[in-house]
Amino acid sequence: MQGKKSFTPQLFVSVNLLDLVPEDNFYRKMLSELNLDFIYKATQKYYGKEGQESIDPVVFFKILLVGYLNNINSDRQLIAFCSDSLSIRLFLGYDVHEQLPWHSTISRTRGLYGEEVFLNLFKEVLRMCVSKNMVRGKRQAVDSVFIKANASMDSLVEKEVLEDASAFVNELEENSEYKVTTTRKKLVERHHDWKAEAYKGMPANSNSRQIDENGNLIRPKYLSNHTHYSPTDSDARVSVKPGKARQLNYFGQIAVDDAHHVITGACSDFADKRDSQCLEQIVELTEENLKENGIELQELLADGGYSSGEALAYLHEKNINAYIPNFGQYKSEREGFTYHKEENYYQCTKPEGKQAKLLFKGEKMDSKGYTKRTYRSSETDCKNCPLREQCCGKSTKFKKLDDSIHKEHYDRMHQKLTQNEKYAKKMVRVRSKTVEPVIGTLINFTNMKRVNTRGIKNANKHVLMASLTYNLKKYMRFTIKKPSILAQVLSLKQGKNFAFSKRAFSVYKNSILSYSNSRILNYN
Repeated sequence: MQGKKSFTPQLFVSVNLLDLVPEDNFYRKMLSELNLDFIYKATQKYYGKEGQESIDPVVFFKILLVGYLNNINSDRQLIAFCSDSLSIRLFLGYDVHEQLPWHSTISRTRGLYGEEVFLNLFKEVLRMCVSKNMVRGKRQAVDSVFIKANASMDSLVEKEVLEDASAFVNELEENSEYKVTTTRKKLVERHHDWKAEAYKGMPANSNSRQIDENGNLIRPKYLSNHTHYSPTDSDARVSVKPGKARQLNYFGQIAVDDAHHVITGACSDFADKRDSQCLEQIVELTEENLKENGIELQELLADGGYSSGEALAYLHEKNINAYIPNFGQYKSEREGFTYHKEENYYQCTKPEGKQAKLLFKGEKMDSKGYTKRTYRSSETDCKNCPLREQCCGKSTKFKKLDDSIHKEHYDRMHQKLTQNEKYAKKMVRVRSKTVEPVIGTLINFTNMKRVNTRGIKNANKHVLMASLTYNLKKYMRFTIKKPSILAQVLSLKQGKNFAFSKRAFSVYKNSILSYSNSRILNYN
C-alpha cells in the first residue's frame, strides 16, 4: 500500500540539539576539542563597563571559522548558512528558537578587534597541532600568493603632481601616498612607453566613459603604483603575474612545516613588494611561533623570488640553513676573467687578450635600485687588444664588470647548491610538495582568494583566519599511525630487552609461517 506523509507543525515541541546532531559530526567533535575561553580576556580591552552587551567574542570567532571552513566570503550568506544548520547551532551555542547575530554585527566586530587577537587564536591552534606531534620544526617552506583586494581597477585615480622642489620637500615630510613629483611622473611615463605593445591585450582601467568622438573605446595608459592609487582601498596595490590580468591585490606570505604540512607562519603585505623584501617578516613571525612551543627553526626552503643579497645576509646572520636558488642575473664565474679576492680586482685571462686588470672603482646604485661594485680596466690596456670590439663593444675602449655588494652571500648559496646537487634538487621537490598544495587549498577551499574588507590590517586578519582554519581542519582529521609489530620488535633496545625481543620476533615469525601454511593447505 502506498504511503503518503502528512505534516502539521506543532505549537510546542521539546527539542534537544544533542539528540539531533550525531556524535561523530565534525562540528560536535570540534566543540569538544576547541577551547576558546582565552578570547574573553584578549578582547576585554575593546569593551566598556556600561551599555548593551555585545556579541559573545567566542561566538564571533566560531562564526568566522564556519565561514572559512565552508568557503563563504559574504557575511550575509554566512549568517544564513549558520541559521540553517543544527550542527552549527550546537557549535555556536544557539538553540533552535534563538536568532543569530546580524551580519552587520560580524562586520563591525571584525573591524573592532586588533590583529593581535587573531594572531593569538592562530597561535592557540598551532599549539594544539604541536601537542599532537604534527609539527617537527626542522624545515619550513615559504611561498607567497596574491589575494584579490576589495577594490576595482576602475577606482584608480591619478596622484596629484607636485611642480616645484619646495612642494616635493613638503610631500616627503607628509609621506603622502597620493602625490607624485613631475620628474617621477615623466620617468614612469617614459618607462611605460616602450611597454605599450607588450601590454596591449592586458586589461587595465577599462572605464566605459573613455570613448573618442567616433564612439570607439580608448585604451587607457599603462597604470603604475607610482602614478595611480585607489581611493576605495589605498593599501591595495596594482600587481600582475605572467599570464594573469592586472588587478589590485594584497600579498599573502605562508610558512609551512614539512612534517604534516601545518602552517607555522602567516601574514599579509603590500602587493608591490618583492618576495625577498617580505622574507624577514615571515621568518621572524614563524621563528617566534615555533619558539613559543619549544621548537627551533633550522632550515628554510624558498623559490628564487626570495633570493636577494639582503635576504641571504639576514639568513646568514640568523644562522638559518636556507636553500634558495640564486636569481637569474647572478653569475658564479666571469668567462675570461679571474677574480683576486685579497687585492679585490679582476684580471683578463683570455688567450689572445692583454691580461688587463679591472680595478675596483667604487659602489653605485643602478636604475633598478641595486647597489653594485664596479670594476674597470684602463683604456690603455684594452685600446689595441684584438678582442676589444668583441669584449667591450665598438665604441667603448675599456672593459667594465659589475658585482653585487652581496656577492659573497650569493657565492655561498651557489656553493651549497652545487656541492651536493642531488640533495639540493631534493629540497626543491620538498618545497614544492610542501607549501604549494597548502596555498592551493587556502585559495580554493578556505576562502583566502579574495578579502571582502579593506586595509592592510584587515587583510592580515583574513590571512590568519584562513591559515588557522586550515590547521584546525588538519588537527581534527589527524590520526597517529601506529607502528607495525615488526617495527616495534626491531626498535627494542639490546640488553635487558634482548631476550624479550628474541621471543617476540620468534612469535612473529611463527605466526607468519603458520599463516603461510594454512594458505597452502587451503589452496591444495
